[in-house]
Amino acid sequence: MVGDHGSGRRDTARRRLDALPDELHQRLDALRQGPGDPANLLLEAVLSVGRELDLPQVLRRIVEAAVVVVDAEYGALGVVSEGTRLSQFLPVGVTGEQQEAIGRLPEGHGILGELIRHPQPLRLPELSRHPSSYGFPPHHPPMRSFLGVPIRVRDEVFGNLYLTEKRGGGEFDAEDETVLATLAVAAGIAIENARLYEETRYRQRWQEANGEIVASLLLPGADEMAALGLIVDQAREILTADLGVIAVPEPDRTALHVALASGVDAEAHRGLLLPLRGSFMGAALDLREPLISTDVERDPRITTGPPRWMGLGPAVAVPMITGGRPRGVLLMARVRERAPFTELETGPLLTFAGQAALAMELADQRRAAEQLTLLQDRDRIARDLHDLAIQRLFATGMTLQSAVRFVDHPEASERLLRAVDDLDETIKIIRSTIFGLRSHTSGRSSHGLRVRTVTAVEQAARALGFTPSLRMQGLIDTDVPAEIADHVVAVLGEALSNAARHAHATTVDISLAVARGALRLSITDNGVGLPRDGRRSGLGNLAKRAESVGGEMTLETPAQGGTRLVWQAPLPSS
Repeated sequence: MVGDHGSGRRDTARRRLDALPDELHQRLDALRQGPGDPANLLLEAVLSVGRELDLPQVLRRIVEAAVVVVDAEYGALGVVSEGTRLSQFLPVGVTGEQQEAIGRLPEGHGILGELIRHPQPLRLPELSRHPSSYGFPPHHPPMRSFLGVPIRVRDEVFGNLYLTEKRGGGEFDAEDETVLATLAVAAGIAIENARLYEETRYRQRWQEANGEIVASLLLPGADEMAALGLIVDQAREILTADLGVIAVPEPDRTALHVALASGVDAEAHRGLLLPLRGSFMGAALDLREPLISTDVERDPRITTGPPRWMGLGPAVAVPMITGGRPRGVLLMARVRERAPFTELETGPLLTFAGQAALAMELADQRRAAEQLTLLQDRDRIARDLHDLAIQRLFATGMTLQSAVRFVDHPEASERLLRAVDDLDETIKIIRSTIFGLRSHTSGRSSHGLRVRTVTAVEQAARALGFTPSLRMQGLIDTDVPAEIADHVVAVLGEALSNAARHAHATTVDISLAVARGALRLSITDNGVGLPRDGRRSGLGNLAKRAESVGGEMTLETPAQGGTRLVWQAPLPSS
């Protein structure tokens, strides 16, 4: 029975060995022919590395196996990224306390950089004697003997294995170099397999996310901001990003407005204005292709404006394009010291960002359809008012006027005449309303204040994420001169912009009324209230506008919180 068990173990080992690639077979055979027999130990190391499919775990297993097979005190795996830099450095044998005392992990200088520049096995009896040696930072454990080999994945240098301090105080020999080079071949195969598995997993997750986004967009009454929020959250989860941002171009196309931010320090980024020229996100929109940065806070493409990405490191910015039209930029970022984004991770992000652009396109089409329905309804109301209401009011007024001569009592006669005047005033109001309802058919220059007010509110709805309520009363289009109308539109636009960028309001109520020879515009929101740092330059401009036409502007804090801005001006007598 014992012999049978031994035979079974040998058969299992033989099957495992047969499953290895030819290059590994040849290297293991060469090791068997040398003094001793490290092949069995190496085989176990190779098989332990190959059991994992998760890339971070594979990398960790490779270092741990390397330390064992060459009997080293310390080991590390450095992943090469841009030029001669290390994007990742995974040490083994150094305690957490030692790492914290040492500080920042190596980036690829000194002996580590030598192996990056010359990807060939390097064996040294004494590290400090090599010309490229920089020495060690404070609190670093002493290291003398050194052995390093590159790891290649399909003829591309993926990274390097670094081993130091041969146990027992000796030096690494030629056999150690052969063993480690063999393990590096196995490591390259394991890394490639892990990459393929990771690529398949990412593709599946992106497909599932795309399906969920498309389903949400097709729902009746789908909300644009909710869809964009879902897109950012899905991308953050798949890419394990710490911050997700969507920025859209301002109307003048000179800046990007951060319309949505989710994750770390989201409040600090929400509402930011980024210059289109000289910003990382602007560069992605200009190139119309993804941009990857290993350090977005210090990225050379950021040439203007104050620092905006404090504490962040790796980042990727992707333009959101639909029908050849750029609608904005999607940015994913990780905090400093985290691993940079890879092409494997971000490859599907351009298509995914297109879903965000599609959400905005569908929202525009819905708004256009709603606007068309609204305009058609306005035409119907205008016709009904003109053909029915005004004609009946005229007829009633004429009847009352004709009845006056049959009334002998002076007070009754006066009341009838007053009723006729009220009917005339009502007819003026209805005509003003009809003018406002129908003026959309004229050129833009002929739009009355009613239409311009509605347009300003509709334009602000995207930045706010909701449509404010609007009430209008009085002879707005007939009694308000052009100068004051221009001021009203400017004040309304600035106030709604403040509510979106600074107040973070969820409701806004607007009232525009003309009565008793004066115009009164009131904007009330439920936001965070007036700024505490005293920055009110924009509000000061609104006050000056009121003063220029003999009016005034006041700011109030309602009992339920938020802000109420009241802008009023006298109207010239007719």
